[in-house]
Amino acid sequence: MLTTVLLLTVFPFAMIYSALTDLLEMKIENRVMIVLAAAFVPAAYLVGMPWPTFGGHLLVGFLCLSVTFAMFAAGWMGGGDAKLIAATALWFGPSMLSAEYLLFSALVGGALTVTLLVLRGHFLPVTGVEFVDRLMETETGVPYGIALGAAGLYVYSDSFWLTAALG
Repeated sequence: MLTTVLLLTVFPFAMIYSALTDLLEMKIENRVMIVLAAAFVPAAYLVGMPWPTFGGHLLVGFLCLSVTFAMFAAGWMGGGDAKLIAATALWFGPSMLSAEYLLFSALVGGALTVTLLVLRGHFLPVTGVEFVDRLMETETGVPYGIALGAAGLYVYSDSFWLTAALG
């Protein structure tokens, strides 16, 4: 029961919350990554993850954090996006799930970016709705947390985590 509740709530709600806060506020809060990383440990224990596999998940999370931190330092991505990728990679570990997550994030993020660029070219930020107007401003970045959240949910829905929760 505890395993089911943990696996059906923490990761999915973290992805949804990250996507929504990035859309509405253009930020992803640190507490989301802390909850994701902290919840991974009991989740791994509850599903009986072997120690070598657990170590592999930690390594992938650390490697993603290192790479995305460098990308943040170079100005190529936001800090919240970098940390969310790393926290999500911790859950997906050294498996095709991580590759699927990165690929799907890139595809959704690319579509989101093109959509925003097209909309910004045709609409002025005059709706009176703060987050919509901010999205229409040409100086505003892309709320990539939307793509990361959508990709996380998509990959998680076909992962061993969901199988463990429902099995």
